[in-house]
Amino acid sequence: QVQLVESGGGLVQPGGSLRLSCAASGMTFMLYTMGWYRQAPGKQRELVATIRGGASTNYADSVKGRFTISRDNAKNTAYLQMDSLKPEDTADYYCNAHFPGTDYKYDYWGQGTQVTVSS
Repeated sequence: QVQLVESGGGLVQPGGSLRLSCAASGMTFMLYTMGWYRQAPGKQRELVATIRGGASTNYADSVKGRFTISRDNAKNTAYLQMDSLKPEDTADYYCNAHFPGTDYKYDYWGQGTQVTVSS
C-alpha cells in the first residue's frame, strides 16, 4: 500500500523559510516523478514543482528562484525548500507521486500540510 506523508508545514513570517518533507512507502520511489502541489482557500489546486527520478526539475513561474525541490532516493523522501515566502504562498501543500507514462488518475497523494505566511 502506497503512502505519502508530508511534514514541515506551519506558520512563518513573510520573507521566512520552511522545508517540507514527503516520506514515501510501498512504492519503488526512484521510478516515480515526485511533485508538490498547493491549494489556497477558494482556489484550484496548482502545480508548484516536480522532480523526476533522474532529478530533472520543473517549477511554476510563481515560485522560480524561491523554492527548490529535491529528493533522496535512498531515504524515499522528497523535499520542498521554500525561501523568501510571501503571503500568497499560503496554502495546503500536497505531495504527489506520478509513474511516468500512466494516467494521472492513478497518481498517489499525501494528506497535505498547511503553510501560512503571515506577520
